[in-house]
Amino acid sequence: MWAIAIFTLTYLGVALGRIPFLRLDRTGIALLGAIAMVVGGSVPLDQAVASIDFPTILLLYALMIVSAQLRLGGFYTRVARRIATLCVHPRTFLLICMAVSAVLSALLANDIVCLAFTPVLAYALLGAGMNPLPFLIGLAVASNIGSAATIIGNPQNMLIGQLGHLSFGAFLAWCTPPALAAFAGAYAIIVWIYRGRWAASLPAGREDQRRHWPLFNPWQSGKGLVAVAALVALFFTSIPREFSALGIAGVLLCSRRMQSRHIIALVDWYLLTLFCALFVVIEGIRLVHLPEQLVGYLTGLGIDIQHPLVLTGVSTALSNIVSNVPATMLLVRFLDSARPEQWYLLALSSTFAGNLITIGSIANLIVIEQAGECGIAIDFATHAKVGLAVTAWSLLVLVAWIYV
Repeated sequence: MWAIAIFTLTYLGVALGRIPFLRLDRTGIALLGAIAMVVGGSVPLDQAVASIDFPTILLLYALMIVSAQLRLGGFYTRVARRIATLCVHPRTFLLICMAVSAVLSALLANDIVCLAFTPVLAYALLGAGMNPLPFLIGLAVASNIGSAATIIGNPQNMLIGQLGHLSFGAFLAWCTPPALAAFAGAYAIIVWIYRGRWAASLPAGREDQRRHWPLFNPWQSGKGLVAVAALVALFFTSIPREFSALGIAGVLLCSRRMQSRHIIALVDWYLLTLFCALFVVIEGIRLVHLPEQLVGYLTGLGIDIQHPLVLTGVSTALSNIVSNVPATMLLVRFLDSARPEQWYLLALSSTFAGNLITIGSIANLIVIEQAGECGIAIDFATHAKVGLAVTAWSLLVLVAWIYV
């Protein structure tokens, strides 16, 4: 019962994002839950360590190193500023902005793409007298949709790919068509919602407001792009993905000009800690056989968690209660390793569901936080107006794809 209580309180805290009277965020709450599991005796220390899927953690860590190389090389800033010159043509600019966000998110962590692009685009749009809301919301929406297409697009896909032992090529082939259809619908929805409202209702940005962004360095950016190309090529081989990613990251750290501490400083330790803590919390309920009891209870009600529609619905709901990373970590326990389509379905549904409301994905929260620092408020209702329609369309596409 102690483990079940810790699990319930931890997931409730992660869903709410805070604990009253304490300055704990979602990662702090998850870490506190993991500590309670170990200190309370629900999970022995050696099992707590063994429960962490280190190949997934190492893959995520290595990809953050690659993303950091591109960020410090000024690649993200250069791309954002180049496409920002098209903001005088709102629909074209929106399409290019969303397409760039989707493609880069499919190859690198979508959180990093949003973190790097948001401030540059925000100030460029304000300076041009444009309404930043459709473009920043489009950035977040496209990053989520694009990241769904590959195993390395987002943290939950990395976990699914590792635990499900999925082929990079097979995953790409199955997930890309619905991601493309979802992207097309998302673009059309944003254009329709913001028709006639492309002009800014906010004061124009001032140059002296802008933060310092890394200057574009062709050599360092080129190294990062070559690393990404090599990484994708290696993912099509039989070499374990975490080994390939770590090897490429190690090569990037061997630089005569860029200090390794600057690259490592950009690693998202917050997200890595969240992952490790949730592995331990879920191990606590596994040891008391709660997942098996839940599956048995649902089976008794005639509900099959592995049914495509049921899995899609549960994944969507849970992703918007506790965010898609914790939801995925819980649901993978119920999947059949011999049926890869279940794992593809969970990857797509949990990622598409991230667009529904602000807490659905970390990428949403990053865009909202970064936009707020630039003086742009994206509230819950503003995001949900787009998110509800985009998610409904994306899930309809996914359901159709299942049966096609």
